[in-house]
Amino acid sequence: MADKSVYVIGITGGTGCGKSKIVDKIVEKYPNDTTVLCMDNYYKEHHDISLEERAKLNYDTPDAIDMGLYIKHVIKLKNWLPVESPIYDFKVHDRLEETKTVQPNKILICEGLFALCDESLLEELDAKIYVQVDADERILRRLRRDVEERGRTVDSVITQYLETVKPMHERYIAPSKTNANLLIPQGGFNKVAVNIIIDHIKPLIEQGVESVNLGDFEEYEDVQLLYEMSEKYRQFYEYDHKEEK
Repeated sequence: MADKSVYVIGITGGTGCGKSKIVDKIVEKYPNDTTVLCMDNYYKEHHDISLEERAKLNYDTPDAIDMGLYIKHVIKLKNWLPVESPIYDFKVHDRLEETKTVQPNKILICEGLFALCDESLLEELDAKIYVQVDADERILRRLRRDVEERGRTVDSVITQYLETVKPMHERYIAPSKTNANLLIPQGGFNKVAVNIIIDHIKPLIEQGVESVNLGDFEEYEDVQLLYEMSEKYRQFYEYDHKEEK
């Protein structure tokens, strides 16, 4: 099959914004037709240094991701070829030896912090979604997740947030929302936006990707509001940074 038979959705947003929650809702609705390629598993391996040294590395920059391998796997999945995804263990800050087989499907979701940062990856995406949530809410979500799921201490999470997460978000992730064609406020709790995405995907599932010409969500009235919000942000962001210069 040609790569047009796969519809690729990029979903990004700052840490703790709820992008995984949105992905989970899509997969829950279309479990047999959706594949997720999680960028978190593509952090570079660091087998050659100690755990203490690995803990000090900056994981909030695009350079921390093996983007070349990630894009290679996206292209293979678009051409209906399975890939062996790495598995990353956040508790030891390193990849595991084993891999996970990821099968291709009609819908491919590329989910991760830097999904809209890389020009080569952007070229592979059909839809680009940015999840917008206030910073104070995001840090609280991250704090709970890292302590409960990743074995981190509260102090280590706060230190990392102040030293790398926040400044890297402002440098790389926040500006990448200007590449999005859909901006979702309130994250995974925005039922209207989630339902819009689900409705957008429905004809792709039922009729096949090659037979449907969807454009960029324009057929939905509710999305016009989200588009206006996106455009207002672009204007604000460009003006704000022009003033800084």
